[in-house]
Amino acid sequence: MDESQPLRLREGRVPKEWVDEFGHMNMARYVEACDLSTYALWEYLNRPKSLEERGGLEYAVVETHVNYMSELYDGDPYYVTTQVLGADSKRIWMFHELYHAEREELVATNEVMALAFDLNERRIMNFKPLVQERLDALAAQHTALPTPKNASRAIAIRPKS
Repeated sequence: MDESQPLRLREGRVPKEWVDEFGHMNMARYVEACDLSTYALWEYLNRPKSLEERGGLEYAVVETHVNYMSELYDGDPYYVTTQVLGADSKRIWMFHELYHAEREELVATNEVMALAFDLNERRIMNFKPLVQERLDALAAQHTALPTPKNASRAIAIRPKS
C-alpha cells in the first residue's frame, strides 16, 4: 500500500438499512462509514495481530467533527480515504474523506481524535512499540501532504460586522 498518500482502507455500497425516510443515507451512517475506516486504520497499524491477540490494547475515539457536502443513496458505491494529520505516544489525529466511488465526488469529511486505550484497565495508555513505529512512519509521510480543507474547523456563528 502506498503510504505517501491517504490510505484507502474502506469501501462498499450503501446498504438499504442505511437509507432514511428521506431517501438518502442517514447522517449517522456517514459517521459509521468513517468510523469503520478508523477501525481499519487501527487494524492496519496492528497487522497481523487480531483483536483477540491484542488482548484489549485498543483505541478510543474522543472527538469527531463531520462535514456533509453531498448525498449517497441506496446501493451507491463509496470509499473512504484516511490521512493521519498528527500523532504522539497516545493520540492519533486523523481525517477521513468519504467519496461517491463512481462520480469521484467528495460527499463528507470526518476529523477524528483517538487515544490508545487499555480496555482491561479502562485507561489511556501509550501505543505499543510496533504500532508507534508504524504510526510515526505513516504520520511523517501524511503530514507532508496538504492539510485537508475542512480540517480544524470549529462550529460558530460569527457576529455580523
